[in-house]
Amino acid sequence: MNGSGGKIKPEVVSTKDSLENSRYEDADVVVMARLDRVDMQMLDKLVEGLDYLGIVTTTNKALGEVMIQTTKDCWPDLKKAIENMPFEIEFM
Repeated sequence: MNGSGGKIKPEVVSTKDSLENSRYEDADVVVMARLDRVDMQMLDKLVEGLDYLGIVTTTNKALGEVMIQTTKDCWPDLKKAIENMPFEIEFM
């Protein structure tokens, strides 16, 4: 026993980490998209050249599906840039 009448007091853990995480939890944006397979590498290279506005990851090469990771603040600029790229892309 711990001298508190058999009850165990929960240990208080620092909430600094949880406060940090809650500050950024709404900042991330993940967008799924589909495009022709031949354009997937072009999308990746063009987004890469946009000063870190986003990151492109292939999720299904056979279907031309990608995941675009960005932030809420960067997404409007990145979306506009992607829509003006020289290929068709469908946001899912």
